[in-house]
Amino acid sequence: MFKFVPPNFSPMNNYKLIIQYDGTCYAGWQIQNNALTVQQKISEAIEIIVKEKINLIGSGRTDTGVHAWGQVANFRTENNLDLYQFQYSLNSILPKDISIRTIEKVDESFHSRFDAKNRSYIYLLRGKKSPFFSNYSFYLPSISEIDFNKLNQLSKMLVGTYDFTSFSKKNNELENKDCNVKEIFWRKGKDISTFYISADRFLHGMVRTIVGTILFAEKNNLDANYLKDILEKKNREFAAESVPAIGLFLFKVRY
Repeated sequence: MFKFVPPNFSPMNNYKLIIQYDGTCYAGWQIQNNALTVQQKISEAIEIIVKEKINLIGSGRTDTGVHAWGQVANFRTENNLDLYQFQYSLNSILPKDISIRTIEKVDESFHSRFDAKNRSYIYLLRGKKSPFFSNYSFYLPSISEIDFNKLNQLSKMLVGTYDFTSFSKKNNELENKDCNVKEIFWRKGKDISTFYISADRFLHGMVRTIVGTILFAEKNNLDANYLKDILEKKNREFAAESVPAIGLFLFKVRY
């Protein structure tokens, strides 16, 4: 069947990237004035190769110093790219702390942020000094005294859909603060212990505040009602101090 193509219409090629980066030297993912960001570095590198301005869309923001194991982004271009050559060239231009793990051509309608169904983060903690993990985990000398069963019991309180205003940085532009937390758990390891959380969306600073507040509750022998009360207050002042960004990774985005 004949398909009408409007005059001067040129279908755009849409490419999906899975990205890893060490966030130590960056002011987060999103482009900012007077600050170096991951989005900026990748966008500039892509534009060198495709020789046109592009709009690189990330699945979500990561804060200053936060890392990514599986950030997802997409961009559209008139160029029909050789995927292998493009990935090789892009990684050659990018600094060593950013890596394009995979690239694929996707439907033109794909949007890495709006099409995401679930996002997961991990937070790494260690109880001993280590030159190998110092940039990627939170040093907590008292970790051997922590009851991980209690951490997991407390965490169950946060599974479900709640208004997480109390666990996020103030943002007057965002009206809806509801997030559906689908899974949350802690695992104790010999050298590195892990906190895992997945949800449909996250607010600014939410994961680090949750980690800090649950650790505070365990240390002070507080029960799940403490977390329930914080949620109901809808006020950041009632949650505990956030843990440092150093141990946080955007782990995976599902579509």
